[in-house]
Amino acid sequence: MTATMKRRAFITLLGGAAAAWPFAARAQQAPSLVRQIGVLMTGFSNLEAARSLLDPFRQGLRELGWIEGQNVRIEYRFANGKSDLLPQLASELARLRSEVIVTEGSQAAQAAKNTSPTIAVVMATSGDPVGSGLVASLNRPGGNVTGLALLSSDLASKRLQLLAEVIPGLARVAALFNPTNPTVVMALEQTQSAAPSLNVEVHPIAVRTPDEMNTAFAAMKAARPGAFIVMPDGMLYAQRTRIVAFAAASRLPALFPEPEVAQQGGLITYGPSVPANFRRAAAFVDKILRGTRPADLPVEQPAKLELIVNLKTAKALGLTFPDKLLALADGVIE
Repeated sequence: MTATMKRRAFITLLGGAAAAWPFAARAQQAPSLVRQIGVLMTGFSNLEAARSLLDPFRQGLRELGWIEGQNVRIEYRFANGKSDLLPQLASELARLRSEVIVTEGSQAAQAAKNTSPTIAVVMATSGDPVGSGLVASLNRPGGNVTGLALLSSDLASKRLQLLAEVIPGLARVAALFNPTNPTVVMALEQTQSAAPSLNVEVHPIAVRTPDEMNTAFAAMKAARPGAFIVMPDGMLYAQRTRIVAFAAASRLPALFPEPEVAQQGGLITYGPSVPANFRRAAAFVDKILRGTRPADLPVEQPAKLELIVNLKTAKALGLTFPDKLLALADGVIE
């Protein structure tokens, strides 16, 4: 083979590799260049509202050497609970040449995945990424999506059981859920399937956007449940302060999926920490920016599920937690 032929073969090989996985090629840029990250939030309306999640994420990046405004630029987009806006917002992040899009919620991850097969997507939170088709499997995600899975549907029956243990004779439970979130719909179905064995009736209360919260609260009062469960969803998480206030004003026991809500007055919470997930998402971003393909990064499940109970809220409601439950709790707020 002549020198000219060798040079042409090398150029052909190089071009084919770049076409096969463009963001892998971009990952080899000189470290002095500013890298571009996009963040797509489903439930929140602005940067300040999402600070409890974004601060841990940015802290995680800093600890790995990525300083916002120095060697990395972060663009944020917020859907404010309106899932129909997610495709447009994901496209905006793609046009800004984001190398990685970090997503909150399965809907945001799906929108980012659909926008481009060559932009890496890191799920900071997702329900069931296998069941929703975001990844092929947890160990071998394939494609351009990886990150963290809450696997919320697997926890649904346990949450209903916990609520039944706290409230003797509980007969009717309202389930606040977002019907536009497929993962939440699966969790609701599992909750309903577990209800007969606990002699409990589950009454679904749908809420699609923050604008529908007051209507949902009115529907819940009309249903006259003995307690309610908040299904895991980005929009509902962003509205947690309103939901806790409603529970207190209505004197309704409520169970939330996110442990940190107990600190705000939630009666009982069971699930993984969402801020911890966002902090962990920074490690995925770091590996991708340094050249690892998303397909080679297994999706992680929560390292810990936290059961937190709020004795102050229980006292206000005239409830007493069983000793067995208190012994199992990871945290007790007095």
